[in-house]
Amino acid sequence: MRAHSQSVPTVIRFAAIASTIACYGSPAVAQSSVTLYGTIDSGLFYQSASAASLSPKAANTGSVFAVKDGGVSPSNWGIKGTEDLGGGYQVFFRLQNGFSSTNGKSIIGDNTAPTSSIFNQMAYIGLSGSFGAVTVGRQLAPMAFAIQATDVRGAAYFGSALMAWVGMNTAAGWSLGSTNAPLGALFESNAIVYRSPTVSGFTGSLEFALGGVPGSFQANTRESVVLQYANYGLHLSALYYNGHDANPIPLTAPATGVANNRMIYFGALYDFANFSFSASYSNGRNPAESNLVDIDMYSAGVGYVFSPALTVTSGIYYLKDRHDSTNKSVMFAVVADYQLSKTTTVYAQLGHVNNQGNMTDMVAYGELAAPGTSTVAVNVGIRHQF
Repeated sequence: MRAHSQSVPTVIRFAAIASTIACYGSPAVAQSSVTLYGTIDSGLFYQSASAASLSPKAANTGSVFAVKDGGVSPSNWGIKGTEDLGGGYQVFFRLQNGFSSTNGKSIIGDNTAPTSSIFNQMAYIGLSGSFGAVTVGRQLAPMAFAIQATDVRGAAYFGSALMAWVGMNTAAGWSLGSTNAPLGALFESNAIVYRSPTVSGFTGSLEFALGGVPGSFQANTRESVVLQYANYGLHLSALYYNGHDANPIPLTAPATGVANNRMIYFGALYDFANFSFSASYSNGRNPAESNLVDIDMYSAGVGYVFSPALTVTSGIYYLKDRHDSTNKSVMFAVVADYQLSKTTTVYAQLGHVNNQGNMTDMVAYGELAAPGTSTVAVNVGIRHQF
């Protein structure tokens, strides 16, 4: 963890999927233990325009005012544990369930359908040592770490690179009804991930998710490569992701093994004194039908630490359809976070998105924005980790 003079990303970058990512390094703990942990994030939300669906022809259903879960990150709870095997080796596991603080219901179940699962976000076991770490099971895709580490907004659930990535996916036909996205992935089931030790600031990750489809080894498989660098205040990320039989094919037709989910990402973040600056470029496309799905994303962000408790971050995210210049969107967000304690933060968030053509980019996760409409969103809330 870096010193406070470089703490903007520490405060904010890890806030977005922090409840999911923050303890990812738990294998480093040199003592056998089992820990119950979690996050509750809830607040008031207002949006000037909305939609009933993600259809590119969905009508504007008007403004919405509601209690909202997950202003910064989703509410969840989990159990994690480690066992010291000696000689620098450890076995570790993690089980994590996401839920809504507004009604107590579990969120999306798995990567193929919106079914209920006991541990719908993570369920994996791993082994770590001088070689790095290997994890097996349902887990965050390595690309999530690459994006989170190079976005000043920290891949938050409001106005961030994560939300722009969601916008890329909704433009590609994603209904949010499963975690099997058509471009890239956030959670992966049946995944094997290797994470290398850090050498001179460089860390690499390799992922392979098995499809488990009878008669076809390649059907429904996913693979990715991520390279990250972190040193002297500079953070760099590069990723390549390739998936077969991406959403919605498993829901509507037999898996065939066709490669139809490809994403690349290059991002950078730099800490200087109390400032942080970030920029990124990514492209998501369907190689099988590249004339239909081929979307670019550009981002830039800046953050400033005003005091040990108060941090302000902002970001702008631009999406464009390479095949139809009328389909584009620009999202902007500015957010203030105030830490009441080490585990409790209050926040105020203001965002705006201008969708043109068929774009349905949303400022806040799950709060649908109408296509061809300019939308403003405001969110104030409180987030507690235990």
